[in-house]
Amino acid sequence: MAFIHIVSPASARENNGNWQTASRWRRHLARDHRVTIGADWRPGDPVPDLLIALHARRSAGALAAFTMAHPARPTLLVLTGTDLYRDIHADAAAQASLLHATRLVVLQPRGLDELPPAVRPKASVIYQSAPRLAPARPRRGVPLDIVMVGHLRPEKDPRTFMDAARLIDVPGVRLLHVGAALDPELGRLADATQRATSAYRWLGALPHTAARRRLRRCHAMVIASRMEGGANVIIEAVTSGVPVLASCISGNAGMLGDDYAGFFPSGDARALAGLVERSVRDPAFLARLRRQCAARAALFAPAAERARLLDLVDNLLSRDTAPEPSDERKHT
Repeated sequence: MAFIHIVSPASARENNGNWQTASRWRRHLARDHRVTIGADWRPGDPVPDLLIALHARRSAGALAAFTMAHPARPTLLVLTGTDLYRDIHADAAAQASLLHATRLVVLQPRGLDELPPAVRPKASVIYQSAPRLAPARPRRGVPLDIVMVGHLRPEKDPRTFMDAARLIDVPGVRLLHVGAALDPELGRLADATQRATSAYRWLGALPHTAARRRLRRCHAMVIASRMEGGANVIIEAVTSGVPVLASCISGNAGMLGDDYAGFFPSGDARALAGLVERSVRDPAFLARLRRQCAARAALFAPAAERARLLDLVDNLLSRDTAPEPSDERKHT
């Protein structure tokens, strides 16, 4: 049994995607190894057999310190979103993390394209996962809810979701937003939109279990993000039978497939409102979205994620770090 330490820039209190990844990976690995999660690693801390670091920039200090102190011990860097699509292209610490790490993980195949060619051979794709939940049956007389799950910050582009709510022209449809106001200006905008638009409700932050229960009861889920590494909320929607309306960005295309019918141009509130209305008024379109999501569900099974993670970890712990041929892109 090896000792594995996961460096996560987020804690359970933030309840964001990084924390969900760290928490889920600990569960996957804890059957075979001793696993801890912490915000950092510094010289003098207990020395793990393997260090897993989430986020190239935010975990850069821990990864650099561990590599310098224990150069013979393996490290695994998980590129989770803003680091992949922004930081590694401009931030020196994030770029150094790519070199320090023994192996790299991206969360969907399109993420490989963002990596410098020199480090791409040591990268693997591991899709995140969520348990399947049976879809909730629609109830007569209850509003059709379209939900966006994500904290209010610019990268998630909640403004486009709010603007779309002002444009919706279908009776009985509500746009619900679950998430804390990490950006105060966006929180004020959410308050103003809620006062001005009966179709929009801001529910604030919810515990993860409560948020997924709410998602499961919805007609559709919106992800309007400007950048995503591989959004866990897409997986939770797909594995709950809830179709996704997604901004057409690389990270979302890597999750849903390039030919997915539910994309809208990033930042285009009118196009998003049109998709929402079409999903309500056009049963054939809604059925197509459901079929396409169902076809991706097997990629997001917990057993599949655990198997790929354990295989990579076992190779690292045995010091067999040479990348193996793979067909990572066959699902794009």
